[in-house]
Formats: sequence, structure tokens, C-alpha cells
Amino acid sequence: MGRTVYLNGEYLDEAQAKVSIFDRALLFSDALYEVTSVLDGKLIDFKNHMKRLDRSMTELNYPKLLDHKDLELFHRGLVKKNNLKEGVIYLQVSRGVAERSFDFPDKKTELTVSAFTQVKDLLKNDAALKGIQVMTTDDMRWGRCDIKTVQLLYPSFAKSSAVEKGFDDAWMVRNGFITEGTSNNAWIIRKGTVITRQFDNLILRGITREAVIECAKELNYKVDFKNFTINEAQSADEAFVTSATTFVTPVIKINQSTIGDGKPGKFTKLLREKYIEKAKKIAI
Repeated sequence: MGRTVYLNGEYLDEAQAKVSIFDRALLFSDALYEVTSVLDGKLIDFKNHMKRLDRSMTELNYPKLLDHKDLELFHRGLVKKNNLKEGVIYLQVSRGVAERSFDFPDKKTELTVSAFTQVKDLLKNDAALKGIQVMTTDDMRWGRCDIKTVQLLYPSFAKSSAVEKGFDDAWMVRNGFITEGTSNNAWIIRKGTVITRQFDNLILRGITREAVIECAKELNYKVDFKNFTINEAQSADEAFVTSATTFVTPVIKINQSTIGDGKPGKFTKLLREKYIEKAKKIAI
């Protein structure tokens, strides 16, 4: 027996969970997803993840939204059935099964809803302790990066290229400015100000990003939403990334430039501690 997963209203062993060859997730990447972290068996920022799912479904004209109570129920069920203490739950929603055609199927088509757990060391890991190294690469994604779709081939390509070159991740660049990482939001700190790109269609409005903004303000740091260049990032006092699985993770090198003294920055550490403290308090 493997993991217990969720598929269209049923809990199944992972080996028994099957999706149709005609599912639009497979044929068109016509699917959306959310990843919710789990600490001490509790869901982190679940409600905001589901609100973002609503937005993504609305932006792509999905025929209906999902009931948040039902979503929470099977998320909790997966935590319990898999005895998940620390890790994530991956949720995916596709437009469903229909004959292959570029136009959307009938609005009565049933959505495909699936979810599974992954065990991960979220709190204590080498990336958080030692920091990561990132390279920069051209951002060649489509123009609606604000929608959390499963169209992740280019970010996957960018990260794989980074790993092959000895880096941990890649920061993508468009029109001379850094947009975001392959699966995270990008940040720098310069002269006591935390800087991250303003929200637009070219980045994802990270749930962790929003929480970290509040944490920074509570720690009396100014937060500035603006574009920043590679040079500005390389000359920053500190740099870090945020996401549901990385929380706040320091960046110690960008391309060949060491950030600060090459160790995780003091404020980045404080911000990570503050975020984790708050996340645990509001976990459900």
C-alpha cells in the first residue's frame, strides 16, 4: 500500500488512482493547483490558498467554484490517513474530461479534483540553514503568470538548467528586471528596505509573500514594491525567496556575485522565524 490520495470524492491507494487520457489537464495543461504546507499535522494559510484557487478558476472561466468546506474536509482527511506531520498537500483541479478540442467543453462537464501528500522537511533543511545560490535566465513564460496553472514546463526547464550549472534555482528576468523564481517570489534587502516586485500579471501573488509582507512591517522594516535589476540584486545587503514550501529561504549568491558575506542575512533569519511563528499560530 502506498499513499492514500484523493480523486473526485474518493480516497484511494495511489496505485488505484486513475485519470482519463482525455482529461484536459493532460491534453492542454488546462488545470490549476495549490500547495498547502502542513506543520504539526495542521494546514498553513489554507483559507488564503483556497481564495487564490477561486481567483484562478474565475480568471480561466471555469464553470463553477469548489466548496471550501469540502476542500478542507478532504485535506484534513489526507493528513489523517497518511499520518502527515510535516510536508505539503498538492491540490489540482482540471476542467475535466472531454473530447479533444481547443474550445472549452460544455459547462456541465465535471471538474477533475485530485490531491496527494508529500513528506518534506520544511522547518529544518540545508537551504534554510546555509542559503541557496541562484542564476538568472530569460523569463519566457506566457503573459498570465498571476494564474496558478500547471503550465510549468518552462520553470521546470529553467530550474533544471540551473541545477546542471551548479545552482539551486533560477531567477527569471524580463525587460531587464527580475520577475520571480521558478517556484517562488524573489526579494532583496537594501539599506533597511525590503524590496519585491509589484504584483502584476507577470508574477504569482504568493500566499507566503503576502504573509511575509506583514511580518516585515511588524519587524519595523519598510516594504517597497518595485522592479529591481540583476545588478541591484547582486549588490543587495540580503536576498531571499518565499513560497509555501520554502517559507523564507536566504539567497547567498546570484550568478557569480556573493550576497553580503555569503551567509544567510540577519534580517532574513528574523523574518523566517517570525513567519513560522505566525504560521503555526493560525494553522488549522
